[in-house]
Amino acid sequence: MGVKLGILGLGTVGTGTVQLIQDRAGRHPLLQDVEIYRVGVRSLDKTRAVKLPESVLTTDLEAIVTDPQVDIVVEVIGGLEPARSLILKAIEHGKHVVTANKAVISRFGDEIFTAANKAGVYVMLEAAVGGGIPVIQPLKQSLSVNRIHAVTGIVNGTTNYILTRMQTEGSSFDDVLADAQRLGYAEADPTADVDGLDAADKISILASLAFAGRIKLQDVYCEGIRQVSKTDIAYADKLGFVIKLLAIAKQNSLPPSPHPPISPSSSPLSVRVHPTLVPKAHPLASINGVYNAILVEGEPIRQVMFFGPGAGAGPTASAVSSDILHLVATLKSSTATPNPLLTCGHQDYCQIAPIEELVTRFYARFLTKDQPGVIGKLGTCFGKYGVSLESVVQTGFQGELAEIVVVTHDVREGDFRQALAEIRTLEAVDSIPSLLRVL
Repeated sequence: MGVKLGILGLGTVGTGTVQLIQDRAGRHPLLQDVEIYRVGVRSLDKTRAVKLPESVLTTDLEAIVTDPQVDIVVEVIGGLEPARSLILKAIEHGKHVVTANKAVISRFGDEIFTAANKAGVYVMLEAAVGGGIPVIQPLKQSLSVNRIHAVTGIVNGTTNYILTRMQTEGSSFDDVLADAQRLGYAEADPTADVDGLDAADKISILASLAFAGRIKLQDVYCEGIRQVSKTDIAYADKLGFVIKLLAIAKQNSLPPSPHPPISPSSSPLSVRVHPTLVPKAHPLASINGVYNAILVEGEPIRQVMFFGPGAGAGPTASAVSSDILHLVATLKSSTATPNPLLTCGHQDYCQIAPIEELVTRFYARFLTKDQPGVIGKLGTCFGKYGVSLESVVQTGFQGELAEIVVVTHDVREGDFRQALAEIRTLEAVDSIPSLLRVL
């Protein structure tokens, strides 16, 4: 007996998923058991890239999620509503859910997974992070015995494409963004991508899986790439770095304690998105263009990196369909007890440390009046707040102003910010046009 799918949405990902399921030759034999039973669309009259019987298409999405014949609901409409309500209604009616919707999961995962656990159904979300890159199931299954220390990713193709072109061409952010929009790599409204919001959704999901606790999206520190200038990209290159928008979730370094935490996940996490100077020798430094990569570090695995296309019909359909096959296999084995490697097993929230507690290196660029002793004054202010400098370079002039670039050793962000606040009051300092963290 076939497993009946109700697919919500027939856009790029929905169409790719239908094409993959229909083109079964040479693929996993379990696809033979999948029946595309209902597909919800906005309009019945639109010309489509896939052939489906008229009886399969409907504009009544709620009828799909409540239909007793439907076994699995595949949500690929995107956005927050009606996606959230339809997912919850599907769960209420005992359906398993496959979703590619990182925004709904990052904001309403608490509500959705609580309902799914209560109803004894699965919510699968491989396609929500990293397009076709398998990273969700590896974190839930293959790497589940590891103590994860950090997950660091380039998880937004649009920003990686923009920064790559700025680096290779010496172009400005505005010029590359306009070109990316023309080529279709960036949306007409690029806010979610260039301001880091899309990456924040994704790292909150990865952090939740890696550290076995729920994440409040509002606790994720988020900074985009609009302020990254071609000047900083050029200086980073000279200093041995490339600039990438990184999404990072890691255990915060704790001061030594006579009573260490019982489990690693009980110590505070740092979960953040920001442009970062990445050493050229680092595995993520060579990830260019629209590609994504996620580096997982843990014990005993040490380092493992997942790399591939982070978006697109084919890659995302691959992830959606892999989730469908997981569920088909589960339904065919039909055990009454849920598989603990497929369910959401954590109820508690992770403790997220404020950004001021972050310990990291910094890159800062100052414009100062061309006066003797300016570098000494900067050094004095930094020393007062315990900021140790790795390098200080006077790089040249912008008009009448001298340009000074500093890279610090590891420092607590709150202390560094205090030092900068005092430096801004110095008569010789005109401005601090750039401030970036260093990996």
